[in-house]
Amino acid sequence: MEKVARSWPALWALIVGFFIILIDITIVSIANPKFMEGLKTDINSVIWVTSAYLLAYAVPLLVAGRLGDRYGPKTIYLAGLVVFTAASAWCGFSETIGALIAARTVQGFGASLMTPQTVAIITRIFPPEGRGKAMGLWGAVAGFASLVGPILGGALVGALGWQWIFFINLPIGVVAFVLAWQLVSRLETHPHHFDLLGVALNAIGMFLIVFSIQEGETYHWGTITGFISVWSLITLGVIVLVAFVAWQALNKREPLLPLELFRDRDFSLANAAIIAVGFIFASIWLPLTFFFQMVLGFSPIQSALMLVPMALLLMVFAPITGALTDKVNPRTIAFTGLILLSAGLLWYSRWLSAEANDWWRLLFPSALLGIASACIWSPISTAAIHNLPRKQAGAGSGVYNTTRQIGSVLGSASIAALIQARLIADLPGGANAANSLGGARFSGTIPASLQAGFTAAMAQSLLLPAAVAAVGALIVVFFARPTRNHRWE
Repeated sequence: MEKVARSWPALWALIVGFFIILIDITIVSIANPKFMEGLKTDINSVIWVTSAYLLAYAVPLLVAGRLGDRYGPKTIYLAGLVVFTAASAWCGFSETIGALIAARTVQGFGASLMTPQTVAIITRIFPPEGRGKAMGLWGAVAGFASLVGPILGGALVGALGWQWIFFINLPIGVVAFVLAWQLVSRLETHPHHFDLLGVALNAIGMFLIVFSIQEGETYHWGTITGFISVWSLITLGVIVLVAFVAWQALNKREPLLPLELFRDRDFSLANAAIIAVGFIFASIWLPLTFFFQMVLGFSPIQSALMLVPMALLLMVFAPITGALTDKVNPRTIAFTGLILLSAGLLWYSRWLSAEANDWWRLLFPSALLGIASACIWSPISTAAIHNLPRKQAGAGSGVYNTTRQIGSVLGSASIAALIQARLIADLPGGANAANSLGGARFSGTIPASLQAGFTAAMAQSLLLPAAVAAVGALIVVFFARPTRNHRWE
């Protein structure tokens, strides 16, 4: 273990940059109706603003971890921060939905360079007995960012316009760069070969699956062009990803995905659980935001205030669960959090109503989701890394963050497809009514004749992340029992 002075100041410096790249996953959710209005586009197109970011974030993560090992995590972190901050300015100046999606893609690539370096540095500068607290802070920041994003987004969109959810990154990015430059030490590097074939297979497979899921309803889950159908693209994507895993097993030089990492039971289960968590937190904001603004007629700021109980209770309980993670088996805390999360989403789904005078009731499930979130991030993160050897810190953190982002990508694409399908099923007029909600034809609160069907579609959509949370709870039950070699006794 390298002896690095000022470990906690270094971690806080990294967390400033880590916070803004995570907050940009959810901050756009509150602005989606404004994207539709200002950029004259439809629901499916604005969802690509999030999906493009997540896809560009997820695919390079495995390589980014190796780049940190090869050239130093501090160097790669700073390079990613520069890319992210510059792309944020591009996002803010975009005047078309296509330009915004392109800018978000570059922004996601910058985020992918940064993220693995944070976990790798934690693993290398903190001793095993102190990593629980460090990862507790890291996990709490991840959870807090997912909740505060829509709140901050609502304040900025309401007061200054949607462009400022991106411009706010510029001063924070500069501060994050200076702090990391001054406080994070340069660590020992390790030579690596880069698996370019693995990168290509991973990127192609992920894109085919995400594109097909998100655009499936657009093509009625049938033919896209010629003999190419939505289902054939999904099948091809799965085949390519299977080929990727097979190549990782065959590549004896240095595979992109070290399959031996998955011999550790907790690492494997934590990766499965964090896919579920990423899926959930990428999918819950869209139906809630659309409901608050397009049915209840709330402003972006009012919509954001509906989520304040989540953020406040996360802030209260996250330090408690972070401290407990070094003493209690993570599965107990994580299971509790995921069950509460599923219950909160079911509560939301049951209580969504087009009656504007009932809005205050929705503060209660918001509060429950805040408590649940505080119990999820830190325990799963700690379970993932506690057995990783130092030489695999970059690869392990890259795999863990990749699986989390894969979950987010799938969640974003899946909720988009489900919302479109439920709108067609629940709105009077079916597909014609659903298509009428495009920004070129509509802005503001939807007509009263469509509100009941729209509300039903948003409520039914929340059942998907609720089910995924229940599956996640089942996964974490199988975390290994503590032994004398573990620090949870």
